[in-house]
Amino acid sequence: MAVKLSVVIPALNEAESIGTLIDELAEVMERIGSGYEVIVVDDGSTDQSWSVLKACQSRYPWLKAIKFGRNFGQTAALSAGISRASGEVIITIDGDGQNDPGDIPRLLARLEEGYDLVSGWRKARTDPFFSRRVPSLVANRLIRLITGVKVKDFGCTLKAYRAELIKKIHLYGEMHRMIPALAYWAGARIAELEVSHRPRRAGISKYDLSRFFSVFFDLITIKFFVGYFSRPLHFFGLAGFIIFGLSLVSFAAVALMKIYEKIDMTGNPLLILGVLLMIISSQAVALGLLGEINIRIYYEAQNKPIYVVKEELGFD
Repeated sequence: MAVKLSVVIPALNEAESIGTLIDELAEVMERIGSGYEVIVVDDGSTDQSWSVLKACQSRYPWLKAIKFGRNFGQTAALSAGISRASGEVIITIDGDGQNDPGDIPRLLARLEEGYDLVSGWRKARTDPFFSRRVPSLVANRLIRLITGVKVKDFGCTLKAYRAELIKKIHLYGEMHRMIPALAYWAGARIAELEVSHRPRRAGISKYDLSRFFSVFFDLITIKFFVGYFSRPLHFFGLAGFIIFGLSLVSFAAVALMKIYEKIDMTGNPLLILGVLLMIISSQAVALGLLGEINIRIYYEAQNKPIYVVKEELGFD
């Protein structure tokens, strides 16, 4: 039977929850009734996740699994699963069991209304308020502001995609959060659907506040590549103009200090420090963006994946 639906699950140290999630998916997939497959990507787990997947694969022939040689991150795990998926529609869902597989038929129904991507919205989240929900609210607001894409929950893994759309999007860094923005800029029709969010049943969260900074830097990268990649002078010219304006303000301040306070202009440490910091910051941004360009040349020109597969289950 031809595969119409592929479910991709990134998992890291989820031995206590992944088996239950696969059992739940089995019930949901049977109700859907069409050809399907489930691909679990073990992102370098150090617990018994791979053993659990082997046991599940012996019971469910539609289950496939990929094991990374080490932890490469959720973006790499999703990229690996999506690249190996053969369905016309691809669903992504977290391996910790907090996303409810029962929401998948609703996502598919909304997709059939003519959308290319349906993103889950965890309106009633069960995560801790200060350590998870507050950073998420800030990050989502920042992404909406910079990208102009009116999605409320960029971080929800539960999403439905048309395969021809998602397979054309190259993912790096922590870019899995930016998929709605990348899809929107590619001309995709996007909808958002409220989905359930369940308490974590076992294991510990892989999220920490350092990932907020990853989101911020990925936002700078994505804004450059989508808005200015074909005209970098507009980007660097604007930055240079702003810095030049700050320099004029600095020079004016030093001149006023010279006129009214009789302070030596050439020996003013504030002037020297300000110019030095502006030069360093502009060079750092430029070098970072040039590095991003080189990374894409390295991976895409040679078709190199951003992960290393150690073992596979269920693939022909």
